Amino acid sequence: MHRKANRTAALVSLATAVPPHLFHQEQILRAARGVLADRYPEFETLSSLFANTGIRRRFGAKPMEWYLERRGWPERTQAFLEGAEALFLDVACKALAQADLAASEIDTVVTVCSTGIATPTLDARIAGKLGLRTDVSRVPVFGLGCAGGVSGLSIASRLAESRPGTNVLLVALELCTLAVRHDELTKANVVAASLFGDGAAALILRAGDGGSTRIEATAEKLWPDTLDVMGWKIDPEGFGVIFQRTIPDFVRENMGPAIAEILSRMELPRDRVDRFVCHPGGSKVIIALEHALALDQGTLDHERDVIADYGNMSGPTVLFVLDRLRAQGLPKRSLLTSLGPGFTASCVALRHAA
Repeated sequence: MHRKANRTAALVSLATAVPPHLFHQEQILRAARGVLADRYPEFETLSSLFANTGIRRRFGAKPMEWYLERRGWPERTQAFLEGAEALFLDVACKALAQADLAASEIDTVVTVCSTGIATPTLDARIAGKLGLRTDVSRVPVFGLGCAGGVSGLSIASRLAESRPGTNVLLVALELCTLAVRHDELTKANVVAASLFGDGAAALILRAGDGGSTRIEATAEKLWPDTLDVMGWKIDPEGFGVIFQRTIPDFVRENMGPAIAEILSRMELPRDRVDRFVCHPGGSKVIIALEHALALDQGTLDHERDVIADYGNMSGPTVLFVLDRLRAQGLPKRSLLTSLGPGFTASCVALRHAA
């Protein structure tokens, strides 16, 4: 979907944050071995996954000792509410400071999260502490998973454009580590243990009054009959990860044609995209993306750095990549891409004026 140039949403600020507990990948491997190896003979064969993800360290909402005990829904939910509220306030305050805005100047809040359930929603829980107005519009979004950062940006930009001059705060926040399972003796559970970390990103958008980085177009593609690629299953212990197909293989086979289709709908020639900004699901996914997008190996350098420093934080991860690119200097046009449950490709075209 294209936007009219005089009313497109512009990026006012972008901030990132992680919870306080730092874990090195070797430390997580030792912990996973202690919990799973005696009961799951295939663990040692699968343990090489921890070294092959490209991850050096990750951050978690709880100290390591918390993850070593078996947890059920009540404990997971309490940990989610405590950790998510603190992280929400942290990242939102950073975005507001960058934009030189008070929380009372925010008109709409879009909250994207798929790793915990909160009713009242997270935005309502932190509204008083942050200083949001009582008439602020709240838009909580659940279920987008790893596509949440890009899809959330698309949603927030359309809300900004619907009311030019208003300030829209987007918070994409995930506490993936809280879904760690002791009872799931499966490859999917080991893959999840080797990949996921916690983090949040916040952006403020405004339409109608300038801005050097603008949302030029947005689009999505939903593949039919792909519900088994990625998602959650829910049982008495909590969320359980679904990985029933090899995602790098899916990316390698399907992402190229999907991006060509999306760019065509955007009426954006491929040779006018200066940089693809991709959600880095893991090192093999990054390699598959470079292949699918006909990029030289090593092109997605910031993606590799982010996955190494933070792991896969689901939805916010691609916004961490965008933050690094902004610090370096954005090219004229970039295309944010992410893949998530559905199975869905979500894209946002950014146009930057130096």
